[in-house]
Amino acid sequence: MKEIPAINSLKDLYYGKDPVLDAWILNFMTENDIDPLANPEENASYEQLRFMVDLDEDQVFAPCTDWLLLNLLKGELSKDLKKEYLTTWKRLVLLLNSLPLEDYLRKKLVNLWRYKFRHAYKNLILIPSRLTKRLITILLSQCVVHDPYEVRKQWFNQQVYNYIHSAEFENLVNVCPQSSFPCTSLKDLRWQLDMFELSQLFSLSLQEELWNGEKEKKQNLTFYQQEFSNFEQALLQNMGPKRDLGLKILYLPDSAGAFVFDLLVVKLLLRLGHKVVLALKDGFYFDYPTIWDIDSDMILQKMLKNAYFITNKRISKKELLQKMKEHDLVVISDGTRERLNLCRTSVTFSRAWKESDLIIAKGYGNYRRLCLTSHVFTRDIVVFYRDKVGNHRCIFKAKSPKVRKITESEIIAKAEQIKSEMKKAKAQGKKVMFYSAIVGSIPGQTKTAIKILNTFVNYLRNKLDSIYIINPAEHFIPGMDGDDLMYMWEMVQRSGLIDIWRFQTVEDIEKSFELLGEKVPPVWAGKDATFSTGCTKEMQIALDVQKKNPEMQIIGPAPDKFFRRKEYGVGKYFDASLVKLVNS
Repeated sequence: MKEIPAINSLKDLYYGKDPVLDAWILNFMTENDIDPLANPEENASYEQLRFMVDLDEDQVFAPCTDWLLLNLLKGELSKDLKKEYLTTWKRLVLLLNSLPLEDYLRKKLVNLWRYKFRHAYKNLILIPSRLTKRLITILLSQCVVHDPYEVRKQWFNQQVYNYIHSAEFENLVNVCPQSSFPCTSLKDLRWQLDMFELSQLFSLSLQEELWNGEKEKKQNLTFYQQEFSNFEQALLQNMGPKRDLGLKILYLPDSAGAFVFDLLVVKLLLRLGHKVVLALKDGFYFDYPTIWDIDSDMILQKMLKNAYFITNKRISKKELLQKMKEHDLVVISDGTRERLNLCRTSVTFSRAWKESDLIIAKGYGNYRRLCLTSHVFTRDIVVFYRDKVGNHRCIFKAKSPKVRKITESEIIAKAEQIKSEMKKAKAQGKKVMFYSAIVGSIPGQTKTAIKILNTFVNYLRNKLDSIYIINPAEHFIPGMDGDDLMYMWEMVQRSGLIDIWRFQTVEDIEKSFELLGEKVPPVWAGKDATFSTGCTKEMQIALDVQKKNPEMQIIGPAPDKFFRRKEYGVGKYFDASLVKLVNS
C-alpha cells in the first residue's frame, strides 16, 4: 500500500491532495463518527464548524491535539499514545467500580470494554475521548443510571459553597491588596481592583483540594498575577481603549466544585456590564457540570436562580440574540457528553460561539482541545487550567487574523441604511418593490443565481417606471452567512415600507436566461421561489406584513406552494434537507 504523505500539524490536513491521505481521513472521520456527510443529524456541518474554527476550503478539522492525530496517522502505538489509552482505561474502571452493580453485569462490562480497547489498539484510529464516550454510553444503557456522579458532584459543590461562606474565604478574598496600585484615576483603580478579585477567584477555582477531600495545600495567590495578565489583555483587546464595551462571553466550565467559583466569576463579569452564556454538558461526563444538574442540586438552584435556560439545541440567530438582550446570564448545553468536541456541538452552542466576543474555558481538557492544536479559532480564547505539576496557568489564544466578526450593530446599521434608501425613494413618489429570488438554494449554483437575479432586476428597472427595486444580491457584506442575511433582511421586510413584494417565477428565470442568450440548464428548469428556503421564510414574513399593511401587493407563485423548504442548513444558504440529496 502506498504510504501516507508526511503531515506536520493538524492544520496541514486537507482533502484533495492525495488519494491515500483522503482515504485515511475518511476512515478516521467515519470511525470516530465525526464526519458530517456520513451523519449530518449528529455532526456539525462544515459551515457550522466555520462559526468556531477558521477553516479553508477542503481543510479538515479533528477534535484532538496535534500530537495525538500525528500518532494515529503514523499507525504506531507510541509510548505517549499507549499512555493516553491507559489513562482512559483507568478512568473508566474507576467509574465502573463506583457503581453498585451486580457482579455478573460488572464482569460483562469489563470484558466488553476489553474487546473495545483491543480493537482500538489494533486499528489505532480512535481518539481516546471518543472511545470513552462510546463506553460510557454502553455503561449508562446497561445500568440505567443517567448520572453516576450526581451525588459526588453535589458534594463537591456543597464543599465549595460552605467554603465561600467561611471566614477563611472572607479573609482571603475580601481584603484590600497589600501592594498599592498605581492610580491615575478612580476608573483605573476600580478596574485594577476588579481584575485583582477576578484573579483570586480564578486561582481558587483551580485548587481541587478545596472540594475533593484531599489534603489542602495553602497557596499564595499573588504568584498568579503574572499569569492572569493574559486574561486582562484579552479583556482590554475586546473592550476597547476606554474599557467601556460590554462583551458577550461564552463560558465553558469543567468541574463540579470549581463550578461554584465559576459562578462567582460570572457574577462579577455581569457586574462589570458583560453578558455571559454558560455552556454545560448535555449529559454525564465525569465531574463536568451538566445542564440537568440544577434539577437536583440545591446549591446550583440558589446560584442560578436568575439565569435563563435555553433547552432548544437548534435556536435561531434571532432568538438567541433576543434572549441575550433580555437576560444577562443565559445557560445552554454544548450538545455533547464528552470532552469539548466542536464536531459534535449543538447548533445553539455554535451560534453562541459565533455571537460571542470572547471565550473563557476552564480545565486541562479544554486547554488540550483549544491550545494544543495548530488550528486557530474565530474568537479570542482564554483558558484557565492547572498543569501536571500543579501550577495554575492562564493562556490567551488570539482569534485568527483572517476572521472578521460581523457584529449585530453592523447588521442593524446595514438594515437601517437600506430602509433609509427606501424612505428616500417613497419621498420621491416611487413605489418600493422587494424582489425575492433563489440565491443559494441550489447547491453549487450561487454564482449563476446571482447572475440571473441581477440580469432580471436590471430588466425590470428598464421596463418599470418610478419603481425602486431592492435586489438582495446588491447588499451583501463579505463575511455574512445565511444567519446574518436573514436577520438583516427581516428587519427591512418588516419595516412597512414595501409596496410590492415580488417572488421569482419560472417565467422570470426563463426570461433571465433568454436575456443572457443562454438556454435554461436542467438544474434550473422548472425552478421558482418556492424552491428556496429563504423565499419560503420570506413568504411567511410577507403574509404576516400584509396583515398589517393590506395594501402591499404580493406577486409570484401562490403562497400555498411554499411548503418544500423548512429550515436552513446551519451557516448555509440552502435547505437542510438538500444536504442529503447533494450527498446521495
